[in-house]
Amino acid sequence: MAKESILIVEDDKFFRDLVSKKLEKNGFEMLLAADSKEALTLLEEKKPSLIISDLILPGLDGFELISMVKKDEKTKHIPIIVLSNLGQKDEIERAKSLGAVDFMVKVNFTPDEIVDKIKNVLSGKI
Repeated sequence: MAKESILIVEDDKFFRDLVSKKLEKNGFEMLLAADSKEALTLLEEKKPSLIISDLILPGLDGFELISMVKKDEKTKHIPIIVLSNLGQKDEIERAKSLGAVDFMVKVNFTPDEIVDKIKNVLSGKI
């Protein structure tokens, strides 16, 4: 069985590396993007099982990325989890209304909890 792949869209290299290493140890293949433009380029070539995206990104922000992914017939089925330092009610509602399946505030979750959330989304529990 092929490994499930996760696209992480995160401009903070330290955080991106931390989460990606944790996910790799749990058997996931990683696709990494530092911004939305890089993510959209990767999505042309690869079809990840799930996308984790920050909202504050250089260029196109995470809201715009979610919107573009969900409007594209080739990518609209890919679940998106927002992992951001933002966490106001209106930001959470906006992300979910655009198509994010879940919203996690970075400071509230450990890498293990992030892995558990991803496994739950991929198994259809969320």
